[in-house]
Amino acid sequence: MKKGIFMIALLFSVQMFSQAIYEDERYVPETDPAVLKNLDEWQGKKFGLLMHWGTYSQWGIVESWSICPEDYGWCERKKGSNPSNYNDYIKDYEGLRKTFNPVKFDPAKWAKAAKYAGMKYMVFTTKHHDGFNMYDTKYSDYKITSKDVPFHTNPKADVLKEIFNSFRGEGISTGAYFSKPDWHNENYWDPYFPPFDRNVNYDPSLYPEKWQKYVDFTHNQILEILSNYGKVDILWLDGGWVRKRDQVNIKENYDEKFTENESKNGFIKHRVVDQDPKMDELVVKARQKQPGLIVVDRAVHGKNQNYLTPEGRVPAKTLPYPWESCIPAGGGWSYSPGAQYMTGRQGIHLLIDIVAKGGNLLLNVAPSPEGEWDKGAYDLLQAYGDWMKVNSTAIYNTKPIEPYKEENVCFTQNKGGNVFAFYLAKEGEDKIPAEVTVKAISPKKGTKITLLGSKTSLKWTKEGNGFKVIIPESLRNNLPAKEAWTLKIEAINR
Repeated sequence: MKKGIFMIALLFSVQMFSQAIYEDERYVPETDPAVLKNLDEWQGKKFGLLMHWGTYSQWGIVESWSICPEDYGWCERKKGSNPSNYNDYIKDYEGLRKTFNPVKFDPAKWAKAAKYAGMKYMVFTTKHHDGFNMYDTKYSDYKITSKDVPFHTNPKADVLKEIFNSFRGEGISTGAYFSKPDWHNENYWDPYFPPFDRNVNYDPSLYPEKWQKYVDFTHNQILEILSNYGKVDILWLDGGWVRKRDQVNIKENYDEKFTENESKNGFIKHRVVDQDPKMDELVVKARQKQPGLIVVDRAVHGKNQNYLTPEGRVPAKTLPYPWESCIPAGGGWSYSPGAQYMTGRQGIHLLIDIVAKGGNLLLNVAPSPEGEWDKGAYDLLQAYGDWMKVNSTAIYNTKPIEPYKEENVCFTQNKGGNVFAFYLAKEGEDKIPAEVTVKAISPKKGTKITLLGSKTSLKWTKEGNGFKVIIPESLRNNLPAKEAWTLKIEAINR
């Protein structure tokens, strides 16, 4: 994943500094019954946690991308002894493992905060593009448990094991983020050749044995995670450029590049390369280890992308397939000192907007070099939890209902036919209005309408094709939640 330094206001706009993963209408439905069952359950969970963590947290920089020789903002090199020299920078960057010692690492505290917030699943970065492994792999020495990493003597050195066990202990299902490209591995970036861009730095068709070694390495590492770390619910693969391509796809991609500003002078910032990771074979082997495993081969059209992941953005409408918006809670994907986090109001409205459109929110929190979360992250999750204690029944296991959103009112419905109308508090608004009018939802005659958190039956009248509900002053002065208030409508006219 890529990032700039995110301003919170930009979370609600279409344009982001990060390169978004846009939805693809060519979604290929899954056919495995076990996967379909798990996917249906996942869609009902609605709220998850993503964590980007690695040696790069010590510099407070974008994860991995500064070692990529591409000319984008997220690839800027500003740290180290000599950032103007690429080879010196790589040496300093990879040397960060020698000072990585997150002695305040306390995954049980994270898991408790996530549970209180109402998060039902999590995804952790086992390895990002830089190739540093945040688990005890036997296939690489570039890992947190290596002897040259100070933290390797800590009883919690295998952080993946500790994190998965802590979150499972709180009833939160687990997902493993894994980068298909590995810029440290000699069979991806061969030391004989300089790296050109994010892609493999040699032609796999000219060196098939070398490429097969890399494919075997990738498969072995993923199967290792799925074999040694207990139940894994989601395999969340990043680096969508590592994929099988045909000549038509390659031509289409280059045609697109030559319509962009970056190629006006013939200079292309990164190439399009056929680099087949043999994903079909891998998924079969993965599900032998973890039956029913949800696989998310991000941004790669095909049967191995069980749900889609718009990155850093919320789609403008409902999507006809499973999806999840992955969005940073504050700063960027990786740790950045002084990061500004969303307010409770912003975070709760974001969740409601996504759920009303049928999606899930995967909220990223980045641990510090010491292994801590910022206070802003805990404050945000506390606000989520306070609100969810009252309103979670309108979030979990719901689906969209037209028109999804009407001004500052969003809608969901449950399997029992109840409809929920979320009134999103406007800036500076600390009470729900005395009268709320909804134009597009028509309650059945005599149906009961209540405010979640209160048992008081509210008076309402029909208004055109909609209704108007009266909120008594006694309730307005003693509201059960902040940031947004949820009307429960027992039954509506279809």
